Amino acid sequence: MQDDYQTSLKSRVSLSGFGVHSGAPVTVHFMPGEADTGIVFQRTGPDGEAREFRALVTEIGATDLCTMLGDPSGPHVATVEHLMAAVFGLGIDNMIIEIEGDEVPILDGTAVPFVEAFDQAGIDILPVKRRYIRITKPMRIESGASWAEFRPYPGTRFEIEIDFESPAIGRQNFASDINPEVFRRDIARARTFGFMKDVERLWAAGYALGSSLDNSLVIGDDHRVINIGGLRYPNEFARHKTLDAMGDLALAGARFIGCFRSYRGGHRLNSAALRRLLSDRTAFEVVETTRAGGGRTVEMSAAYAPIYAPWVI
Repeated sequence: MQDDYQTSLKSRVSLSGFGVHSGAPVTVHFMPGEADTGIVFQRTGPDGEAREFRALVTEIGATDLCTMLGDPSGPHVATVEHLMAAVFGLGIDNMIIEIEGDEVPILDGTAVPFVEAFDQAGIDILPVKRRYIRITKPMRIESGASWAEFRPYPGTRFEIEIDFESPAIGRQNFASDINPEVFRRDIARARTFGFMKDVERLWAAGYALGSSLDNSLVIGDDHRVINIGGLRYPNEFARHKTLDAMGDLALAGARFIGCFRSYRGGHRLNSAALRRLLSDRTAFEVVETTRAGGGRTVEMSAAYAPIYAPWVI
């Protein structure tokens, strides 16, 4: 089966835009990676020195308003979640990402520009088996009224529920098995969102400097969406939270076979749940097939861990 093999890009492709928080211009180049490379960011700093960040949960430095790899007060790459959601949604295993700046461009606030770029480059199937993290028992984490959990499931599924006081959002959910077709149709187009009442506070803190109606759903002081054209889906907010969760869980270093569920979640809770899962070797196994009961379980060596498999550290 095609899903049993690793993938990469066929050719190089680039995108340019602005960081949603920094407001700074940034260009990012996506290039093929060999089998077992994983997803690797190569950031060129102001001093011209290149620094490398692997797209792994062990590299997360901050989860305030976005997911950041590296040191918040030093070299880092921020706002990786929409890009990583596209990587997860399309099933891309290996890629080198050169970024001329410290934040992935927000573009239109969705995963669509990344999907289109990867389609332009083409997706290559490599002659090396893909590894999956298969959930073998329930694992749950709670934070106040919020919670997230992984559960055994014969496919890859997300069940995301949100609950906001604003009547523009309220309580809504999105639940679906995930494959590239579902991601393209039902998730990739859902936009990031925020509240007009928070803008001045975020600006003062140095955030959202590149945010606009072109890249964000904005809820006004009258609790209505102020974007012309309104919502793309009745539950667009829950779909975008699903997109964010996919991007955060892509930092496992491998796709997972199981169901991820959350209530009132966010980047911090997503990454905490992933860390908790990978810290319990009785909660998952690494396999080389998506088929329940098929294939073989793979045991990684400790020497291999820094390259691809954070779960054996």
